[in-house]
Amino acid sequence: MDERIERMKQVAESGDVNGFYQLIGEDVKLLEHIDQPPFVQTPLHIAAFIGNIPFAMEMMGLKPSFARKLNPDGFSPIHLALQNGHIELVHRLLQFDGDLVRVKGRECITPLHHVVANGDNLDLLDKFLLVCPNSIADVTVRSETALHIALTYDNLEAFKFLTGWLGSNYSKNASFYEKVVLNWQDNEGNTVLHIAVSKNQTQAVRHLLAWSSRFVDVNHKNIEGKTAWDILQGQTQEVDNREIRVMLRRAGADSGVALSRLKRHPMEWQSTPNIFRRLSLDIRREIRSLSGEMRIALLVGAVLLVKIIFRAVLYHRGRERE
Repeated sequence: MDERIERMKQVAESGDVNGFYQLIGEDVKLLEHIDQPPFVQTPLHIAAFIGNIPFAMEMMGLKPSFARKLNPDGFSPIHLALQNGHIELVHRLLQFDGDLVRVKGRECITPLHHVVANGDNLDLLDKFLLVCPNSIADVTVRSETALHIALTYDNLEAFKFLTGWLGSNYSKNASFYEKVVLNWQDNEGNTVLHIAVSKNQTQAVRHLLAWSSRFVDVNHKNIEGKTAWDILQGQTQEVDNREIRVMLRRAGADSGVALSRLKRHPMEWQSTPNIFRRLSLDIRREIRSLSGEMRIALLVGAVLLVKIIFRAVLYHRGRERE
C-alpha cells in the first residue's frame, strides 16, 4: 500500500492522468484509503501546489472531499493554490464548490483571510464574496474578522473594499452581517474602529464612518474598558490625530468613564416598582412569551377592541347631541 501511495504522489506531481488510472485499476479503494487520515497530503494538494489544473479537476470530480482536507502543515488545496499564485486554479476550484472560501486552515485562516493579509490579488475578494457572502463572518483563532486582518497588515485597499461591500451588498442577512462584523471584537475586545484609531489610520476611520456610521458603535469598550476615544486620548502629542478626533466627536464618541456615568444607577433596580410599572413589565413579558401566531391574534383582537370602543364613543356623543 505504501508503495502505491508513493507512486500516486509521483503521478500527481507529473500530472499523469493515465498513470493515475493505472493505479486505480490496481486498487480501486486507493483514494478512499488516502482520504481516511484527518490530515493528509492528497493528490489534489500536490496538484494545487504545482498548479496543474487538469489533474486537479480530475481529482475534484472523483473525490470532492479532498478539497476540504488539511495537509500536515494545516493547509487545504485552495490555500496551497493561493500561496503559490495559481489564481486560475483557485477560480476553477470555486466553480466546483463556492463554499471552499470558508475552509479554515491553520489558525482558522480562510482563503478570504489569506488574500486580505497578503494584500495581493484583491480582485479575488469580489469573487469570494460573490460566491460565498457568508464568508465575511468567519474569524481566526484570535477572533479576527477579515477587516481586523486588513487593518493589522495595513492593507487599506482591502479594508475599504470590504467596508464598502458590507455597506452596499443586498445578499441575505446583509444588514445583520454589517452590524455584527463592523462591531465584532477580537480576543482583546477591539473592534475595527479600535484598531484603526490605535494605528492612526485616518482613511480607514473616514471610510468606515462614511459607509456604515449607522451601524458602527463608536463607544464599544475593549477588555481594558477603553473606547476608541480613550485610545485616541492616550496617544502621544507627536501623533497627528486631529482629523480622527473631529470625526469621532461628530459620531458621538466618548470615553469609557463618561459612558459609565451615563448608565442607570443600579439602585434604581433596588427600589420598589409602582403598580403601573410592574403591570407594564408583566404585560411585555407575557407578550414576548407568546408564539408568533398568538401575537398576531392578540394584535388583531386589540385592533377590533379599539374599533368597538371608538364606535361606542361616537354613538354616545351622537345621542348626547340629539
